[in-house]
Amino acid sequence: MFFDRPEVGELAVLVHLNLDQSTAIDDPREFEELVLSAGGDPIAMVTGHRSVPNAKYFIGTGKVDELVSLVKQHQAELVIFNHELSPSQERNLEKVLECRVLDRTGLILDIFAQRARTHEGKLQVELAQLQHMSTRLIRGWTHLERQKGGIGLRGPGETQLETDRRLLRGRIKNIGKRLDKVRKQRAQGRRARSRAELPTISLVGYTNAGKSTLFNAITQAGVFAEDQLFATLDPTMRRVELPQVGAAVLADTVGFISNLPHRLVEAFRATLEEAANADLLIHVVDCADDERTRNIEQVNLVLEEIGAHELPQLLVFNKVDLLNDRAVRVDRDDKGLATAVWLSAQQQEGIDLLVNTLGELLSDDLFKGTLVLSPAMGSLRSSLYHHNAVQQEVYNNDGSCDLSVKISEADLIRLLSAEGLRFEDLACGDENDRVFGQLAG
Repeated sequence: MFFDRPEVGELAVLVHLNLDQSTAIDDPREFEELVLSAGGDPIAMVTGHRSVPNAKYFIGTGKVDELVSLVKQHQAELVIFNHELSPSQERNLEKVLECRVLDRTGLILDIFAQRARTHEGKLQVELAQLQHMSTRLIRGWTHLERQKGGIGLRGPGETQLETDRRLLRGRIKNIGKRLDKVRKQRAQGRRARSRAELPTISLVGYTNAGKSTLFNAITQAGVFAEDQLFATLDPTMRRVELPQVGAAVLADTVGFISNLPHRLVEAFRATLEEAANADLLIHVVDCADDERTRNIEQVNLVLEEIGAHELPQLLVFNKVDLLNDRAVRVDRDDKGLATAVWLSAQQQEGIDLLVNTLGELLSDDLFKGTLVLSPAMGSLRSSLYHHNAVQQEVYNNDGSCDLSVKISEADLIRLLSAEGLRFEDLACGDENDRVFGQLAG
């Protein structure tokens, strides 16, 4: 936007270091896939090992000389680091290499900018880009650090750099306000679904695990699904019918990745709140990936950052068609509760098994049966209708009514307490014996 920097192209030299202080070693293959997803053309990769990053260049002077040679040899237009660089490190490297330098955060931001389709998605990407850019303005304006002067140019007493920083702050503040409005609209939608007693299920998982393909297999929505990193950026929600539960809302969300930049998590908080407020998370895992255990850990780290780590979670091991043992199955714990489903979304194998498992998990805390209300319980009847819990109503000769209801046990207990009633005060049929002891207790 404001930068007077070297031109950028697609020919890229990649840099990946293993650092002793790193808690998790990033996969160089994943780094290369990120570059390809951004439209880059990797022509060489420089690897190495350091105990700590170099303060000036991040890499040592020997690696800098190697980079200079590779850039000249291949006429590369871009050098991409699989690490987060400081603004001064990027500036120093660009002076020596005489080409654009991009770090991991800038690379992911570029991919997100390409994938954003909705107004909300574009706003979120722009916010993250501006926040990233605000710390890097100085390298683009080193020739314009003096105050404006001359006829017609004397004015605010600002340097060009100060002017651009002020403009950036104003734009960031404006986007922040618009995203707050989006967040409120999403919260309103969640409240409406809650009042309608519609459980929400969110698909989460590492990028390219097959979430969108699974989403399409369940909902027939036809959302964009491709074998590439971050194919999905904008969230999609669809209504689905589940056995024993009825209607539910399924949400497809952006994929996670190791060392996801914190500013991206902040910018996409409005979107990620859909996962944080779900009734159940479907954690989709590429079971054919050699790094699947590490990927599960990375997703759980992001879930913890957005406050969703304590939500009920069902593991779905996707792409079983790529395994030698492609058996579709459900794993259960000692209590018989489903913990994982193995399936292939691409081949449509095991989808029915997953749908039945979702109905089983979400119906555990649902009360489904007939309540017999006396004429004096009109207030309770009204509350049940307000919660969209009434499926059918039949009046008896004595003025009482039989209400076939479907409502969460917690909500039913709360409504009864508000009316000063107990479950045994309602003349219920034998079909309710399963939950009678729990509710009456």
